[in-house]
Amino acid sequence: MEFNALPINEKVANNVQRVESAVHAAVRGYEKLASLVGGGRKGPYDDRNFEFVGGAKDSLRMKHYDKSLRLLWKAEEHLPQANFRDLTKGEKTFMSQAKQTLNKKEKIQIERFSSDEYKALINREYTQEQKQAIINILSIIGHGEAYAWMVAAEVLTDCKSTGGRAALTMQVLEEAKHFVVLRELMLAWDCEIPRFTVWEYVVLERTLKSTGMEKFFGMNVVVENVAMGIFGMFGELPGLEILKMFHLDESRHTALPYNYFDEMPMTWWEKNSPLAQFRRLMMVLPAVPMMASLEKDMAILGVDSLEFGGAMLRKIAHMKDRVGFNTFIPSSVLKELVNDAFNLYASYSRPGHTPRRFVEADTVMGEDMQAIEKELFDLYSTGKKVTELASRKILDWRKAA
Repeated sequence: MEFNALPINEKVANNVQRVESAVHAAVRGYEKLASLVGGGRKGPYDDRNFEFVGGAKDSLRMKHYDKSLRLLWKAEEHLPQANFRDLTKGEKTFMSQAKQTLNKKEKIQIERFSSDEYKALINREYTQEQKQAIINILSIIGHGEAYAWMVAAEVLTDCKSTGGRAALTMQVLEEAKHFVVLRELMLAWDCEIPRFTVWEYVVLERTLKSTGMEKFFGMNVVVENVAMGIFGMFGELPGLEILKMFHLDESRHTALPYNYFDEMPMTWWEKNSPLAQFRRLMMVLPAVPMMASLEKDMAILGVDSLEFGGAMLRKIAHMKDRVGFNTFIPSSVLKELVNDAFNLYASYSRPGHTPRRFVEADTVMGEDMQAIEKELFDLYSTGKKVTELASRKILDWRKAA
């Protein structure tokens, strides 16, 4: 390629460059001094190395950003009865060609998911009581996805490295998609969508109000585990198969803290700060009484809310230990205390109840979703162990009490 170069005044050009360099040094120097008193530059971007502060971290980017793009699913494909139009022209052509290969029965199966047919399917498969119970439970995650969207956007400003920001960018996108798609799905059921339970509200508000990377704990360890449990419980139900896609996304979200802090480790103080440990515990504990609020709706669907809560608490404990989100109460002890609380509640609410190991239960349905969670928790299986002495002392006290 040949260009018709224009003449320039070399002397003037050099002077302009020298002036720019001097002003640049003055501005950067001022901002560096201002940063000592809480001011200065806000954007954590390293323009000298064309990276965000923290480095490239390409392995983290490949684990989350690249994988998220590969697995990015379209609502128009999986929820055609809704009004989403997110398929490209090429994707529509591909789907049209794919549909031409279907036999008559397969085409009927796909076409039934028009809006009217979808509602007819729901009304045929579920009683009004069952529909309302499903929506009541899904509303926990419907509201939760709205908060997860806000929290992920704030975490994006605090995380370091290009790979970390790429991963969080995809999570912001996926949380937005989850909220709008789940909202559309739930509205199609023609049921009343309830407000927050107070327990859910406290968990989500504390997560949003937490500072820095502590939001990772509230969002990716606590809230996303609740979401993954509910999606895993409902993904095999007629008309809710799309929740399998949500479950897959949540499994990546819950793995993000492990991968992020593997690249950008927390300091000893970040792990063990007494205030941080207390705040983490306060983000987990409200989820325990929430299981009592869910008992009636889950019972209608044949699910024990205390088993769901026990499984959820066990998974949260595994993840927080592996990442290094320490709490005052060791996880092995916390699980026993929660199991005792569930048994105490059950002895009050369920005549003839005999003590059970709720924290060893699992409510995930379907081989695909079970396999995803097995892979995820194998990642966390080598987590930090509580010393035998510390656990024994606290558990002996619990039994004596």
